[in-house]
Amino acid sequence: MSAVAHDRDQSHGEQVARLAKLMSGIRVSMFTTTDADGQMMSRPMAVQEVEFDGDLWFFTKVGGRKAEQIAREPRVNITLSSNSAWISVGGNAELVRDTEKAKQLWNAGIEAWFPNGPEDPEIMLVKVHADGAEYWDTPGAGVVSVLSFIKAHITGKPYHIEDVKVGL
Repeated sequence: MSAVAHDRDQSHGEQVARLAKLMSGIRVSMFTTTDADGQMMSRPMAVQEVEFDGDLWFFTKVGGRKAEQIAREPRVNITLSSNSAWISVGGNAELVRDTEKAKQLWNAGIEAWFPNGPEDPEIMLVKVHADGAEYWDTPGAGVVSVLSFIKAHITGKPYHIEDVKVGL
């Protein structure tokens, strides 16, 4: 696994650990696929709570538009954001039929979409094998970010957001 970073002070392992920390607690992402006409389509999807190891997991419906798009073009992008960070993860999606994994990932939020439980034959998992990511990390919480914007305006010096690219 290699890394290219604007911040050369961080090792690859530190970058991945930082990425995992930034992602923890973010439950909703924007999941981007490509349709048959080559147009990118994004929709909100819940990221399943597993420790980030380079893979992200999602639930979807068998035969749905998203599954069809992934089958045709597995290259996807996932974006996540919080009050102080923005993350973009690129990779290849794999459609997975695995009831045991569905049981492992199951939670009340998924039950709202699939009321028949993790053994529902309409459930398909999407495993995204991340091969690169970029994150922008502001130096603190939202209030600090607002103050930093004001400071940048007053001083005329550009606002700094940590911008790191990580190869996974």
